[in-house]
Amino acid sequence: MTVSEALKTVDAGSVGTVTDVVEAPRARRHSGAGRRVLLGALGVVILAAVWELYKALGPADGVVIGGITVLPRTTDLAMPHVWDMIARLFEPVSSIAGAPPMWLAVLQASAFSLGIAAVGWVVGVLVGGLLAVLMQRFITAEAAVLPWIILSQTVPLIAIAPLVRRWGAQIHLGTFEWEPWMSVAVIASYLAFFPVSIGALRGLNSPDTNHVELMRSYAAGWWSTLVRLRLPASVPYLLPALRLGAASAVIGTVVAEVSIGLRGGIGRMVVEFAAAAGGDPAKPWAPIFGAVLVGLLAAGFVSLIGVFLRRYRRGEVPA
Repeated sequence: MTVSEALKTVDAGSVGTVTDVVEAPRARRHSGAGRRVLLGALGVVILAAVWELYKALGPADGVVIGGITVLPRTTDLAMPHVWDMIARLFEPVSSIAGAPPMWLAVLQASAFSLGIAAVGWVVGVLVGGLLAVLMQRFITAEAAVLPWIILSQTVPLIAIAPLVRRWGAQIHLGTFEWEPWMSVAVIASYLAFFPVSIGALRGLNSPDTNHVELMRSYAAGWWSTLVRLRLPASVPYLLPALRLGAASAVIGTVVAEVSIGLRGGIGRMVVEFAAAAGGDPAKPWAPIFGAVLVGLLAAGFVSLIGVFLRRYRRGEVPA
């Protein structure tokens, strides 16, 4: 073998090694995503199996300890079969002629609630992010604002929802009119901003002191340090907080729809269908499936954001 042939062989081996190094993490990511999907589907199957197992073996009056029911009754009225719930989705909403199928009504209500939750989540992320930047920039602001942020989550949501609607109805700015759905979005943002502000603050304070001092040695100002060091370092902390904020926004939307009485969403549908549980026990579970769908879509959107920020996701920190 000549020297040139040997060099070509070494170069080919080096290219193969580099390709393997690049492709291996990508393959692991794809296999990890597939594994998570399979585990999620398996969890749903196990939950359905546990439901049916308890319904088959549990007492009809439930488990009562000290006069308190700790486990539900197993009658068809209290615990319909899983297949009855699924079959009910493909039946009309009501016996009225021309009533849409249940799955279509649930999807429409889910889309309505998802839109409001998305608005609340965006507002919550903006407010939480700005508060985190403010607290990171000024120690005095952190000492003054952080306790109030924590205390804000101790206020009962059902108590403030009617107040927000009443205050919003008093806002008149030219031709602008406060819509009831805006009150629901405010409640959703009220729950969403808390995990975002806490997670973002932890992330902005996460860079090592050596890295911060290095930026100072290069005469980098606060803004340059924020953009080039602190924000990229905050991604592993921020993504879990965004997921938690999305889930909180969905919960806030559903609860606020019930408290305010806003029609068209999943929350109001849960209340309306619960009234029909006596004669149609599988019907109230349809909007619950819709609420689960809204939560999954919200979490999936945040995961999509994580795909674009994967270069900074060296290791996510639980919120």
